Amino acid sequence: MSSTLDLTRQLVSRASVSPVDGGCQELLIARLKPLGFVVERMRFGEVDNFWALRRGGQGPVLCFAGHTDVVPPGPLEQWQSDPFQPVVRDGKLFGRGAADMKSGLAAMVTATEEFVAAHAQFDGSIAFLITSDEEGPSVDGTRRVVEVLRERGQRIDYCLVGEPSSLQVFGDTIRIGRRGSLSGRLTVHGVQGHVAYPDRADNPIHRLAPALVELTTRVWDSGSEHFQPTTFQVSNLNAGTGAPNVIPGELKARFNLRWSTAQTLEGLKKTITAILDRHQLRYSLEWFVSGMPYYSPPGKLAAAAVAAVREISGRTPELSTGGGTSDGRFIAPMGAEVIELGIVNETIHMIDECCRIEELETLQRVYQAVLTRLL
Repeated sequence: MSSTLDLTRQLVSRASVSPVDGGCQELLIARLKPLGFVVERMRFGEVDNFWALRRGGQGPVLCFAGHTDVVPPGPLEQWQSDPFQPVVRDGKLFGRGAADMKSGLAAMVTATEEFVAAHAQFDGSIAFLITSDEEGPSVDGTRRVVEVLRERGQRIDYCLVGEPSSLQVFGDTIRIGRRGSLSGRLTVHGVQGHVAYPDRADNPIHRLAPALVELTTRVWDSGSEHFQPTTFQVSNLNAGTGAPNVIPGELKARFNLRWSTAQTLEGLKKTITAILDRHQLRYSLEWFVSGMPYYSPPGKLAAAAVAAVREISGRTPELSTGGGTSDGRFIAPMGAEVIELGIVNETIHMIDECCRIEELETLQRVYQAVLTRLL
């Protein structure tokens, strides 16, 4: 069994549903300390984080970033095997976190072990920034660690986030930014009544419908050279008492916008409230910002990663800002060049999450090649 596969299996076997770390970070720390890393544990609230730094010579700081927490497994009876008992079958490793992103964590560590063993002296420094709060609110994780690093003047020149960035085959995509994420919790207020007497009631479903059509069909923008267009999606819509003859008095909806740098946060909020007001809704609206858009102009790190993927897999990755959010949004404002490079994300957050075993060794070799090119 390869060292990367073995470490991935050990990580998957530790149940770490966000924000619980489940002992994953201690496992990683135990591998890094013998390599000369100075490890600083940072616990904020219920979230475990650590910052580890191994200095070489004078030069850049290359930071590996990732998360040990995973999303809940969902209905256990739908899994072919226990989500926290890693199983290999058909050339794949099954288990919650196998793809997102415990395989990436394992490859980071084993690549660093191989690199340090082969280079007693190297330029620059290697760092690890690991959290257990990426799949959750993302308040006491990387965001807080970055605040501490900023206060002490710690520089990060390059940051490689090990999220599963590939779409169809390994190495087809490298992320160089992400869209922002803005969610709203909308309550439309009506008047409950009997369906036979609609004149005595005010149906919030009927009230919202025209506004919802406008919001869902609106062309928000055309995106940009590096970003997909902004999108609006309704994720939850609830109203009614369960009785077929009662007009509900209230409707609750959740929606989300994934937005590009063609928009501003305040501009999006104003547009949505203007549409709701124009349709004369009585409503309450709460906003939740889980991430601002960021773009990291491709430089030496992206070039090294593209060259490494091309050399090892024969593919030339597309540089993209698609997908959801990641903790790269907190690190990029430090002035670091940030990329996300990992295995195929086809099964992330799904029942029977898995990764192809052959990709684990390929990822480890790519990470090691990036280290060699930059340090």
